[in-house]
Amino acid sequence: MKVNGIILAAGLSSRMPAFKPLLKLKDKTMIECSIDSMLSAGVNQVVLVLGYRAQEVEAYLADKYVGSRLLFAYNRNYAETDMLTSIKIGVSALKPCTAFYLLPGDMPAIQTGTFRAVKEAMLRAQALVAFPTIEGQRKHPPLIAWQCRELILNFEGKGGLREVWKKLAIQAATVPVDDLGCLIDTDTKEDYHKLVSYLDDQN
Repeated sequence: MKVNGIILAAGLSSRMPAFKPLLKLKDKTMIECSIDSMLSAGVNQVVLVLGYRAQEVEAYLADKYVGSRLLFAYNRNYAETDMLTSIKIGVSALKPCTAFYLLPGDMPAIQTGTFRAVKEAMLRAQALVAFPTIEGQRKHPPLIAWQCRELILNFEGKGGLREVWKKLAIQAATVPVDDLGCLIDTDTKEDYHKLVSYLDDQN
């Protein structure tokens, strides 16, 4: 099973008094932690969708990853478009694979075991999409089969991926996980401090 990944990091970081992708988490930046979490789980290639301050992020990361393991894609209209636009840009940039994970760039604490559990759930159920769940609620990162590519690219209308998932409801799998990283996104300064404390507690 060849698995790739998409990480979304095009936004303005408008609720954070700092630029989220390059915030430090110990000896790495937040975006490095998000990328590394996928690569550590066996992802072949990560597509990183950039927008705001894209050149700065690309320059920072350009020499940190070997060969083609990290591919950059760009949402030039990041200030006027929604997350679905960035998702479509990332999906368009994907190299052919069996399935791909989708992760917001401000969720850098997903455990390797969660990625693997989601992949196993997809394989076990022969599903088109698989989600980790906490207390019955679907969380990031979903794993999406390559066959869903055209459905995502052609989707128009309100509701974003939630509406796409409804179309795939009978072909979706879930797996419960014990991973607080699935609950931690980093929208505000308070979220960032919670993330730092959580990562400190893991070591």
